[in-house]
Amino acid sequence: MKTSVMALALAAAFAAGTAAQVKFTDVTAAAGIKFRHNAGKSGKKYLPETMGSGCAFFDADGDGWLDIFFVNSRDWTPRGRKSYPALYRNNRNGSFTDITAQSGLQIEGYGMGVAVGDYDNDGRDDLYLTFLEGDRLFRNEGGRFRDVTAAAGIRNAAFGTSAAWFDFDKDGLLDLFVANYVRWSAQDDLWCSLDGAKKSYCTPESYKGSPSKLYRNLGGGRFAGVGAAAGVSGADSKSLGVAVLDTDGDGWLDLFVANDTQPNKLYRNLRNGTFKEEGLAAGVAFGEDGVARGAMGVDAADYDRSGRPHLLVGNFSNQMLGLYHNEGNGLYVDEAPRSQVGRASLLSLAFAVFFFDADNDGWLDLFAANGHIEEEIQRVQPKVTYAQPPHLFRNTGKGRFEEVTRSAGPGLQRAVVARGAAYGDFDRDGDLDLLVSTNNGPGYLFRNDSAPANWLNVRLRGAKSNRNGLGAIVRLESPAGKQWQMARSGSSYCSSSDLALHFGLGKDASVTLAVEWPSGARQRFPGVRANQRLLIDEAGGIVR
Repeated sequence: MKTSVMALALAAAFAAGTAAQVKFTDVTAAAGIKFRHNAGKSGKKYLPETMGSGCAFFDADGDGWLDIFFVNSRDWTPRGRKSYPALYRNNRNGSFTDITAQSGLQIEGYGMGVAVGDYDNDGRDDLYLTFLEGDRLFRNEGGRFRDVTAAAGIRNAAFGTSAAWFDFDKDGLLDLFVANYVRWSAQDDLWCSLDGAKKSYCTPESYKGSPSKLYRNLGGGRFAGVGAAAGVSGADSKSLGVAVLDTDGDGWLDLFVANDTQPNKLYRNLRNGTFKEEGLAAGVAFGEDGVARGAMGVDAADYDRSGRPHLLVGNFSNQMLGLYHNEGNGLYVDEAPRSQVGRASLLSLAFAVFFFDADNDGWLDLFAANGHIEEEIQRVQPKVTYAQPPHLFRNTGKGRFEEVTRSAGPGLQRAVVARGAAYGDFDRDGDLDLLVSTNNGPGYLFRNDSAPANWLNVRLRGAKSNRNGLGAIVRLESPAGKQWQMARSGSSYCSSSDLALHFGLGKDASVTLAVEWPSGARQRFPGVRANQRLLIDEAGGIVR
């Protein structure tokens, strides 16, 4: 959109005193995205068939434009076809080219999730992929990826799902948390049924949990498993989502882990290499009825500008989303049952969920990618469907949300069996676009065509801190108020959004910006103009 047209539309929106319209356009075909997920379904109703898989926005080749990655699964027994993940290079003109064959990522496996992070601090983002039969770490060597799993000491064949990079010990190296689900194998598959006659997919209650993993980065490309010693393995967990946050504001990174039919976990960092689990005491372990819910994806952010991170959790159908407000005293209160968020999401089964500013008004909105696990669910629950449209809730301020899915364009109204989702500005026009993966179906790319508003995109480059700046906090002050975000990996479900921080500014033309780095370094930049992309270096300040 030309600048003059954007300016006129922006002026009209504010002159009318109405909220800018949120709109997303399905540009999958126009962009050349042809990926289709293979769940390997052959009538055996194996549990993993219902769970995959994720997707990612990240800059694979370092050209400043976001590329696209889809995780794939495979057939249980060879059927003469190959199922690979897909890496699409951004052509910088709204289209993408499939470069999987030459990327080093053309591998087969029963894939689930992807986490993006520069674990070796070389300036290139690497990939960690979770697989049913064993996770794999790929080092980015300039747009081509090399499998370094064995050399890195990574050994996780435990039904890995979501993963997150974070520097929990503040040594400047990214560590890795991997959420593991249940102990399952084709040989030990159980027979379950909705009606007692025909096999259906088993619920996770049928299987024992698989302890999650924490890998400490030792440097030199090596990792050590420290989950049990650190107190975060969660032997009683069945983990699907992980969010990195600082729950108590002490400057050390904590973890929230979403568990399916088991209590959620809130691990507080004790600053000595260990964590204390406080989910029950904090009020986030169970639903309001005191029962563990079927939790999937998760995110953490300050949606009401209270200065504290709050939690968003995707749950099973008939359980509604969880929207946990951080009260600042160690307690969280679920606001969903008393809000439109809860009422609108009651019948949905939400996998990927996250906060993001869809309309650039400076208030974080809410997205949930939905889809059931059982194709025939309507036979026993007529009001619950297998394919489901997503939820897009616009933040109207004062902790309130309104659902705008039906007015956000026909693409978002389509019922799909969604699993992963990510956000990022793939066309560099200043607003956040959406990437959605579906189970045994196509991937979707939605371009944000909302009414224009001012924005600021901030990418961090650590020096003493980790190269991605994960864990750093960026604060903005402008005439409309104060905002802050923490650079983080993880969140959503089995997916990775752009690691850059994106701030909507509404009609504010400039801001004062401050960065608090994990190393303790502090920076302040007054008079920063809106509508630009900044690279902030921990040692050198604003580079561009």
